[in-house]
Amino acid sequence: MPWSVRWVGGCGAQSQKQCKKSSFAFYQAVRDLLPVWFLEDMRTMEVFHWEDGGKVSVYSPSEALLYALVHDHQPYARHLLTKFPQSALAVPSQSFSCCQSAPHLAMAVRYNRVRVLFRILKAVQALPPSDRAGHLDRQGCSRVEGGKTALHTACELVRPECLLLLLGHGASPCLRDSAGNTPLDTLLQQISHVPAANMRAKLLCLDCLFFFVPQDLKFAMKQQLLDNRQQWQDLLGENRFQCLVGLAPPSLFVGAMRVLIRTISPEHFPEALDNLPLPHFLKPLDLKLES
Repeated sequence: MPWSVRWVGGCGAQSQKQCKKSSFAFYQAVRDLLPVWFLEDMRTMEVFHWEDGGKVSVYSPSEALLYALVHDHQPYARHLLTKFPQSALAVPSQSFSCCQSAPHLAMAVRYNRVRVLFRILKAVQALPPSDRAGHLDRQGCSRVEGGKTALHTACELVRPECLLLLLGHGASPCLRDSAGNTPLDTLLQQISHVPAANMRAKLLCLDCLFFFVPQDLKFAMKQQLLDNRQQWQDLLGENRFQCLVGLAPPSLFVGAMRVLIRTISPEHFPEALDNLPLPHFLKPLDLKLES
């Protein structure tokens, strides 16, 4: 049975212990994919935080969404984003995030929760335009996350579906992390790892980036590519290499795809990919995420 918030407020160490016990029970309930109504009863009726000064509180929709992300509880994530579209994407307490910004996009990428990421991005599009960039291009803590955006993380972990969703919804491919690397630099570093692994997915990520990066993008790895020309030609293929270092323009296909994909507004991405006048095998990725 849920228990009274007022009872918790005055029992010192015993209350702290009870908070930890309830918090773990909620974690288990989300992990076990229990029904949404049950989780919301737990979240709103029990106390989970013991903060400085003896203050206690329930989990916010934002903090509950982080649990739903970790455990891929898609119905619960959908409920939170539908019923609490702004507070579900708000900054969680310090016990969940070391810096005062909302980490939901980066968490979705890190755990490869493609469908939940899709829901979050749709919720972000419903926010006022002035708030969208703060979510899409949020840079992680410089000490822990190296100032990486969710797009950097998608490149670092080689998540092509996450990468394309972020790009299509307006995430910037030009931002630099604390080390001065763009997402393209991060991906090229992954491609250069020896021995080569997961190369097909890495090149798919690179092809997706080609459709969105400006042609004159300045990136830190360019000189390394030029200094080790044969090695990079072998890794990337001659056409990709030539285009990256500016020795040749993008292929007609890449140029056409840049034009076509940019006609799709973030509100209709990726659904409108199906309506592009292209054979199915030429489309970047099959992202059927509504079901």
